[in-house]
Amino acid sequence: MTVLTAFVDSPVGPLFVAADDDGLRAIEFRDNRHPVKRDGDWREGDNATLRKAGRQLDEYFAGKRRAFDLPLSPHGTEFQRKVWSTLATIPYGETISYAQLAARVGRSSATRAVGAANGRNPLPIVLPCHRVIGADGSLTGFGGGLPTKQFLLKLEGALPPEFDLFP
Repeated sequence: MTVLTAFVDSPVGPLFVAADDDGLRAIEFRDNRHPVKRDGDWREGDNATLRKAGRQLDEYFAGKRRAFDLPLSPHGTEFQRKVWSTLATIPYGETISYAQLAARVGRSSATRAVGAANGRNPLPIVLPCHRVIGADGSLTGFGGGLPTKQFLLKLEGALPPEFDLFP
């Protein structure tokens, strides 16, 4: 399957975006900790999904979009896809803990596994893994780095002042 790729400028640096025939497959930050596996034919290109994703990301960063309306095509295990789809239910401007995410997935005793799946989210921002924080409200790991996580939470008005890493 051919996967088309492009870059979208953003306040957190260039975002690498990729889409296949089924939908948006990846969004990656410049120094992404867990890049998406490049199976098949990946090449620079353009299609309706990439253009729509670029517009919606621009609107999000401008404070004009709170939810995304895109066809999605994340590749992962059934468990990972369940965690990722659960991320989509976290409202804009709100945060939950990893334990709360595990409970929502129906695996309360699997907080670490849920955290690992969260960390492998191939569609950050659109599937808002940045809204998952430590039980004490602290910012914890994020594929795009903690400054990016902080930026996204500040943008949404969801960052508790006591956990502002860079006031």
